[in-house]
Amino acid sequence: MFVLGLTGSIGMGKSAVAGMFARCGALIHDADLCVHRLYGPGGAAVGPVGSAFPGVVIGEGREARIDRQRLGARVIGNAGLLALLESLVHPLVRRDQARFLRRATRNGCRLVVFDVPLLFETGGESRVDATCVVHAPTFIQAARVLRRPGMTRTILEDIRRRQMPDREKLRRADHVVMTGLAKGHTRARVISLWRHLSVRQGRIWPP
Repeated sequence: MFVLGLTGSIGMGKSAVAGMFARCGALIHDADLCVHRLYGPGGAAVGPVGSAFPGVVIGEGREARIDRQRLGARVIGNAGLLALLESLVHPLVRRDQARFLRRATRNGCRLVVFDVPLLFETGGESRVDATCVVHAPTFIQAARVLRRPGMTRTILEDIRRRQMPDREKLRRADHVVMTGLAKGHTRARVISLWRHLSVRQGRIWPP
């Protein structure tokens, strides 16, 4: 089984590319969705994050969950608190990824895709067999993002400053998928990668 780390900056089309890999037969582990589950009712992060950041948990008992807006207000702009949060949540995400890989192995899956927005920023490239960056021209990225409700150019520029520059992601990537052209071009590239990677045995799993 081969494990591919898929990443890309906001508005580059990463989710669309992940969907194309899924239609080829790959199993997708979405890090963002995993964090949503961890923060939700019964999530493994509710207890430790609530203890470290008093006031961010809403609800009681089985309905207790992390209020992401409250949590974000606490950590944004504070590198120390953000590092503390990551030290609590990232191990839980990795544990979930390991469970996902075990299930994928039992199901005979040939390619697993880890969809991780901050793959390089968190050192995630060391936990996959290869990396793939989804990229589009800057003007296309801006046009996509600015169509989102509540998004402004100022917010977009702030997000860009907090993410690794695209030129650095492209330099580190083993593979690149462009989404600024026709969808058929992107789909053909994904299918080509699927055919190439799904027949390879990775080094990451089994451990």
